Amino acid sequence: MTEISLFTSMGHLIEAIGSPSYPTELAGLLRLAVPYSYTVVFGYLGAARPLALFDDFPASKRKVFVTDYLIGPYLLDPFYLAANRAMAPGLYRLRDLAPDRFYQGEYYRSYYARTGLAEEIGFYIDVAPTTVIVVSLMRAERAFSSKDIRALQDLVPVVLASARRHWAGLSDHPATKMSANEGADTKVEQSFASFGQGVLTPREREIVEHTLKGHSAEATGNILKISSGTVRTHRRNVYAKLRITSQGELFSKFIQALGRA
Repeated sequence: MTEISLFTSMGHLIEAIGSPSYPTELAGLLRLAVPYSYTVVFGYLGAARPLALFDDFPASKRKVFVTDYLIGPYLLDPFYLAANRAMAPGLYRLRDLAPDRFYQGEYYRSYYARTGLAEEIGFYIDVAPTTVIVVSLMRAERAFSSKDIRALQDLVPVVLASARRHWAGLSDHPATKMSANEGADTKVEQSFASFGQGVLTPREREIVEHTLKGHSAEATGNILKISSGTVRTHRRNVYAKLRITSQGELFSKFIQALGRA
């Protein structure tokens, strides 16, 4: 890679702002800086289902990365959850956003592990108060090195400025306006509040939410101001009431409930 080729790619990117070729030019620029496997861009519009704005997955991979993700697993995705918080724009590693037991949690084991990724990082771009773009770079072979991260950090100003200009109109999307009226956390709250309704208590549904997001019993206890032993007791009660024996079955029931909804 030469410095000229990188600047030439930046020029192509700027020229493509507002055109259908912009996401492809963006991926090309990022790959000049750091090689990686796949690019995917989601628009997170507060409480609404995310919008799939761009990807370069082969057809065999798109189902798990996009179609299956949008059925419901996105509600447990650290990038989606971060998009509904006050986060500074920039580049983030998934592992820095994830809860303490994310890689032992069922979202990771039942869904994310199927992607076969070694690591995912994302540019977090605030387009409007309730509209966030996440440009995810995915590697299947190995994690990103510190040198890779530094090279991508150098491109943060270019990525943020151009993406904000290109996707500025996304803040006028009907789903964005609906989310603004409902509140950013409505979709997440409603999904967990309705799960197991008539069977689970409100506290048990809170336990389910934090468990599925990847929080340990200790972290869940700290969040809810109860002991980790009480959290484990609630989990056992949830399993008994739902007639399940594992977190994998709990995850499956949650996704099935979302599908019916």
